[in-house]
Amino acid sequence: MEGSTVTNVRFTARERILATAYALFSQRGIRAVGVDEVIARAQVAKATFYRHFPAKDDLALAFLERREYAWTIDLVQAESERRGRTSEEQLLAIFDIFHEWFQRDDFEGCSFINVLLEMGAGHSSGEACIRYLENVRSIVRERAERAGLRDPDEFARSWHILMKGSIISAAEGDREAAHRAQAMASHLIADHR
Repeated sequence: MEGSTVTNVRFTARERILATAYALFSQRGIRAVGVDEVIARAQVAKATFYRHFPAKDDLALAFLERREYAWTIDLVQAESERRGRTSEEQLLAIFDIFHEWFQRDDFEGCSFINVLLEMGAGHSSGEACIRYLENVRSIVRERAERAGLRDPDEFARSWHILMKGSIISAAEGDREAAHRAQAMASHLIADHR
């Protein structure tokens, strides 16, 4: 019984650290957030932090992994599947989801793009971002294949440019960027039929 209590306490501390880092990293980036700030806000001891995350890079990688589940899998993949009956409708639904995201007061942009630009492609976090961005393209590529579109890989790369471009435009203040991208995306689908 005591062992399970200790395990729950450890899990709770780890979860608090990761949730705190998620909020801070997604809003301010990795370099701008120090370990001491994460420790203070998560209300854990320094030793507890380092037991769970031996280095800040480990915490950054855990943050990106959580972002993959929360953003790529739960939002982009699952929510767009729920909204569209056909593969083409599911592709276009991505921009409906983006439009809603861009309207939120806490819109923080794409952590994968932000961290890749912040840390660089050669850093372990940058390398992880590249893998996670490829996962987004693979979702698009699969849907293009199911829809019978020509050259699904080329299509996915072009589609992803529209996705990333709309995110950057939204960060600049264009809250209608997803609708603009969706209109271009319709033409891209037609071009690949």
